[in-house]
Amino acid sequence: MHGVAAGLCAGGACRGPGGAVTGGMDRFPPCPAPFNLAAHALARAGALADKSALQVIRPQGAERWSYGRLEAAVRGFGSALLARGLLPGERVLLRLGNSAAFPVGFLGAIAAGLVPVPTSAALTGPEVTRLAARIAPALVLAEAGVALPDHPAPVMTAAEVLAAEALPPCDWAMGDPDRLAYIVFTSGSTGAPLAVAHAHRALWARGMMHQGWEGLGEGDRLLHAGAFNWTFTLGTGLLDPWVNGATALIPGPGVMPAQLPLLMKRFDATILAAAPGVIRQMLKAPVPALPRLRHGLVAGEALAPSLRDQWRRATGTDLHEALGMSECSTYLSGNPARPAPEGFTGYPQPGRQLRLIDGQIALHRSDPGLMLGYLDAPEATAARFDGDWFLTGDLAEAGPDGALRFLGRADDMMNPGGFRVSPLEVEGALAGAEGVTDLAVCEIALRPGVSVIACAYVAAADLEPALIARADQSLARWKQPRLYRRLPALPRNANAKLNRRALRAELESADDPS
Repeated sequence: MHGVAAGLCAGGACRGPGGAVTGGMDRFPPCPAPFNLAAHALARAGALADKSALQVIRPQGAERWSYGRLEAAVRGFGSALLARGLLPGERVLLRLGNSAAFPVGFLGAIAAGLVPVPTSAALTGPEVTRLAARIAPALVLAEAGVALPDHPAPVMTAAEVLAAEALPPCDWAMGDPDRLAYIVFTSGSTGAPLAVAHAHRALWARGMMHQGWEGLGEGDRLLHAGAFNWTFTLGTGLLDPWVNGATALIPGPGVMPAQLPLLMKRFDATILAAAPGVIRQMLKAPVPALPRLRHGLVAGEALAPSLRDQWRRATGTDLHEALGMSECSTYLSGNPARPAPEGFTGYPQPGRQLRLIDGQIALHRSDPGLMLGYLDAPEATAARFDGDWFLTGDLAEAGPDGALRFLGRADDMMNPGGFRVSPLEVEGALAGAEGVTDLAVCEIALRPGVSVIACAYVAAADLEPALIARADQSLARWKQPRLYRRLPALPRNANAKLNRRALRAELESADDPS
C-alpha cells in the first residue's frame, strides 16, 4: 500500500505512540496502474503542444523546446534505443550536462522501459568508471568533453540523442508502478556514493510537493539553478513543471550565479529554485526589480534565517525551504500558502506520514516516493529501517503548531565535551557577522580523545575577534567554537551544497590546528 499508514493521525502533525510526532493530512491518491513515469511527465503535451516546455537560457538567448517537440524527441529516442536491440530493464548511463539531450535521454529511456542512470558531468574518468562498474550499463550517452568510463558499453553522442526526434514514436512501456524506473547516486558527502533505485511511482508521489512546497501552476516559469543530474533539479526543475504544464527555465553551461538575477528578469521567471549557497552568491551583487517573481524554493542544505531575511529585502518575496534526500526527495517544507514559522523548516507535506524516533525524522515505508532500496545492497537498505519507519538521518524538534525545526544530520551532530550541539544552531548565530560571505562549523579532532568545535569562514579580512564576540553574545560557552579558520572558499559540490566531511578533513589536516 502506498498512502497513509493505518492507525496514524491525519489533519496535521499530532502525537503518536510514546509521544512521537506524526504528520500528514489527507490520504494521497494511490498511483494508477499501469503506469510509466515518462508518460506521466508528458501527459499534458497533447493539449499544450505549442507551449514552451523547456528553455535552456544564457545571456545571449535561449534554446526553446515546445511540449509537442519534447514529446516527439522523447518517444523518438525511445524508438532509437529499441532499434539498437536494448532490452527492457537494461541500464543507460547519462554523461550529459545542462542541455536538452539530458531530459530527452532520461525520459526516452524510461518511455521505452529502460533504466537511465544520471551522473554529474563534473565527475572524472576514474570516478565514473567506479560508478559504471556498479551499474553495468548497456549504453552510455555522452556529450563532447565529458569524461567517459573505462567500460565496454557503446557510446551514443548527445547529437545522436537529439537526432532521434525524427523517428516514429515508441509506445509507452506501461507496467507496475513499483518496478524500477531510474537510478541516482547519493552525493557521497558523508561517504562513498550509494546507488538509489527508484520506482516509476516516484514521480506520482511528487504530487504531494506541488502545493505542499512549490506552489506550482500551469502559468509558472520556474528557473532552477542546479545541474540536471541533481535530483533537486531533475524533479523540481524539470519534471514537476511539465506535470503541471508549466515552463522549465534552466541556465546553460557556463552561466554563473551572479548572472541569474538578470536572466530571471529577462525570461520572466515566476519561481526560482536553488541551493542556499547559490542564493548567497546571487545576493553579493544588487538584484534588479523582479516584478514577475512570486517566491523562491531552496533545498540541499539548511537555509540560514539571515539569508532568508536578506532575500526578502532584496526581492520582496519569500524563500520556502524543503528538507529531503536522494532516497525520497522532499517531505518537509513551507509553502506560499503556509510559510514555515521563523526559525522552523516547515510542515510535513500533505499525504506524508512522519514520526520522530529519538529525535530523528522517520518516514513510513508506505510513502510512494520512498526508494525501492539501495542497488544490490539489501543489508544497507535494511539498516535504514526501524520496523516500518525509514530513518532519514535528519534530526529535528517539533514546534507547538506541528512545524519541525531541522537540527542537522545525525552524522553531523557535534559532541565536544559530551554536549550534543547542532552545527546549524551555531552557524545561525554566527552567519550574520558583517563581512562574512560564507561560514560553516564542524567538530574536529585535535588529538586522540580531544575534539572541539571549529568555525571556517570566508571573508576579505581576519574577522576572528568579531566572530568570537558574536559567539559570546549569542551562544552558551559549550556551543562556542574554539577554533576559527579563514579559508578562500568552503568545500562545496557542483550544486553549491556544503561538503561538511571535506571541511572536517581540511581543518584537521592543517599544519597547526591548535
